[in-house]
Parts: sequence; C-alpha cells; structure tokens
Amino acid sequence: MAHMLETTDTARRPARATPPVWLVVALACAGQFLVVLDISVVNVALPSMRGGLALGEQGLQWVVNAYAIAFAGFMLLGGRAGDLYGRKRMFLVGLGLFTLASLAGGLAQDGWQLLLARAVQGLGAAVLAPSTLTIVTSAVPEGAARARAIATWTAVGAGGGAAGGFVGGVLVEALSWRWVLLINVPVGALVLAGAARWLTESRAGDGRRLDLPGALLVTAGLATLAYGISQTEAEGWTAAATLVPLCAGLVLLALFLLAEARAKAPLMPLGLLRLRSVASANAAMLISGSAMFCMWFFMTLYAQNVLGYTPLEAGLALVPSSLAVIIGSKLAPRLMRTAGPRTVAVLGTLIAATGFGWQSTMTADGAYLTAIMFPGILMMLGAGIAATPLASLATSGAAPEEAGLVSGLINTSRTMGGSLGLAIMSTIAAAHTGTPRTPHSLTEGYALAFRTSTALLATGAVVMWLWLPRRTKEEG
Repeated sequence: MAHMLETTDTARRPARATPPVWLVVALACAGQFLVVLDISVVNVALPSMRGGLALGEQGLQWVVNAYAIAFAGFMLLGGRAGDLYGRKRMFLVGLGLFTLASLAGGLAQDGWQLLLARAVQGLGAAVLAPSTLTIVTSAVPEGAARARAIATWTAVGAGGGAAGGFVGGVLVEALSWRWVLLINVPVGALVLAGAARWLTESRAGDGRRLDLPGALLVTAGLATLAYGISQTEAEGWTAAATLVPLCAGLVLLALFLLAEARAKAPLMPLGLLRLRSVASANAAMLISGSAMFCMWFFMTLYAQNVLGYTPLEAGLALVPSSLAVIIGSKLAPRLMRTAGPRTVAVLGTLIAATGFGWQSTMTADGAYLTAIMFPGILMMLGAGIAATPLASLATSGAAPEEAGLVSGLINTSRTMGGSLGLAIMSTIAAAHTGTPRTPHSLTEGYALAFRTSTALLATGAVVMWLWLPRRTKEEG
C-alpha cells in the first residue's frame, strides 16, 4: 500500500518544465551585465570614496585595480571549473560571491575593507563571466539562432560597460558612493533566485580532475601580469615596480604552457591554440580590446576636465554611444548571414577606426554633436558589430567539453587587452600633455591616444582579414 501511495504521489507530481530559451539567455546576460558594469561604474564615485574613507591616490587606484587583477587572473580557472563541476553551479557560486562582496564593499568603514571587497568581487566575476557565455551557447542550437543569442550577450556586456558612467553618476548624485556597490545586492539576489529556479545544469568533465598546478600557474601569471600593467600609470614603464611583475607574469605564463604540454588532463589543452578560429579570434579580441576599451575612459575625462561637464552630464552625453553598441551587436548576426563573420568583424573594426580618427580631431572648445556624440556613435557601433562575430568564431572551433574554457579565454583576451591598452594609452596621453595641465594640453594628450587607437584598429582589421576563418564551424 505504501509503495502504491508513493507511486501515485510521484505520478501526480508535475514534471519540472523546461525553461524557455529567452529566459535562460536573459539570466545569463544579466550576470554578464553586472560583471562588466562593475568594471566602470566605480570610476565616477572615486572622488566621493576618497572623502568617505580617507583614501589616498594609490588607494583610489586600487579600488579599480583590485577588481581588475582578480577578474583577469582567475578567468581561465573559472571557465575550466564550469566545464568540470557544472556551468550552473559556477554561475551561482560566482554570482553569490559577487553579490556578498558588493554588500561588504557598500558597508565598508575602512579603506582596506573596500579593497578586499573589490578583490572578492573580481574573483566572483571571474567565476561567473565564463559561465554566462557557455550557458548561452549551450541553450541555443548552432546556426543563426546562436549568433543572435551571442549578439544579445555581447550587446548586454558592452552596454554594461557603457552604462557604468551614467549609472554611477546618477547613484552618486542622488544617493551616495555606497550605492554604486549596494545596487548589485538586490539585482544579484533576484538573478540568483531566477538562476537557481530556471537554469539547468550542464558539464563536460567526464570524471576529470582540475589541473591544480596549471590552475595555480596561470592564475598567478595573469594576476601578476595584470598587477604590472596597473603599475604603469603611477610608476611608468621602466620602473622596477612595473618591470619586475611584468617579467614575472610572463615567466609564470611560460611555465604554465610547459606544464600544460606535459599534463595528462591539462587545464588548457594546447591543441586549442592550434585551432585557427580560436587563436585568431582571441588575437583579434586582444588587439581590438586594447584600442576600444580606453574610449569610455578618455571620453569621460574629456567631457569633465575639458568641457566642464558634471559626472551626470558626462554619463548622459555618452548615452547615444551606449545605444549604438547595442544596435551594432544586434545588427551583426544579420550581416553575418550574408557576408560571413570575418567580413563583419573587419567592417565593424573599420567603422570603429573611423570614429576614433574623428575623435582624434577634438578641440578644447568642441561642440557636443561633433566632439562627442557622432564620433562616439561610430566608435561604439563598430565595436558592437565586430564583437559578435569574434565571439562566435572563438566558441565555434572547440569541442563541447572545452566550451567553458574557451569562454574564459575570450573573456581573458578582452580583459587583458583592455587593461594593457588603457595603460599604454594613458601613458601616451600623459607624456604628451606635459605641464601645466590646461584644457588645451589635456585635449592634445587625449587626441594622441585616439590617434594611436585608430592606427591599432587599422592594424587589427588587417590581421582579422588575413587570419580569421571565413565561416564559423557550424556554417561549414
């Protein structure tokens, strides 16, 4: 009788419904939005943080660097952990860490508490970010539908970076700097609840264990390299404080490659780098990221330091650019169906290069339409068009069991490229600005940075045309 009742009860229990694809994509994109938003949202709040926690210049620099270094350092590890232990599990773990660290940072009473919270935020983001792209590619069948889903993921991520200045300006002026971090708590909790309820688990570990020596070497190498890059602004490129971590990071990464060549179950199979689609798309992402990431930084400085905009006005001024990157990302899949991913990536890069070239003609008394809005739209429209085919190519060449790792790799290329590019462009701008720092001299420094980015993007377009495959794996 008990067995019959148990059987009947089981039969009556409704089967768990398969979540609609759009909901899975929306949850993954929400996680990616939070990750990218927090790279830029704190910038506008730094002056208020200085007063609230008595942070010096170096402390303010580490509010940004603590997040960026942990984010870049743990990205490959986070991607591989998703493959081995489950993408949904790593999504929840990463988002949970990120949300708790945001709460701790928003409630911080001392500078060291804020810096520690930012580092933990970066760790959570590194675990979360690769899972977001893998969940998207796993949920959507290969072909045009997947290209559209990746375009949405790209648009949301780019929109998160673009919206950082605006969101930060609104929160700081309306509430306080603490809400730049605290806003993540209710949003993160909501996404956590939805992910726990609707996401389904997927993994491709096949009983393999994590390659711990490889994980330690690549994490230490990337984090050390990111630290060295972060030192360039304060110490310069030739100082020991910069050269030592840069060289140490490169040595650790070389040891990582040697260890992976001998490992039975490597963290990153070196055969991945022999795949043309993976290698070329990551190289292209590194080059384009190093040129494009600095756009938001210099545009915000130009608007505030030269044209006299408030933080909120500067954020509002860049809203058209934010919309342009979303439009470009959504337009890319349609172009890819007719022209192919390589052509679309090159087209987007050339459009962005045109915008950067226009921006390099800025003057100290520039008008909004011609000095910010129209060149900004071109820069970000091109960035949105180029990013989707690069992500599609990078993820199309690998086996399903390597999906998380490849997602971590493309995120790492973009993050490290952006960090390296910003360090180089900041050095170029500062060296050309000189003293005294007048609006005219600042404009000349910013303009040189944009001219350098233009040349870098033109070089990237050539590399993409010569190296990228014409079609993704699923297109034949």
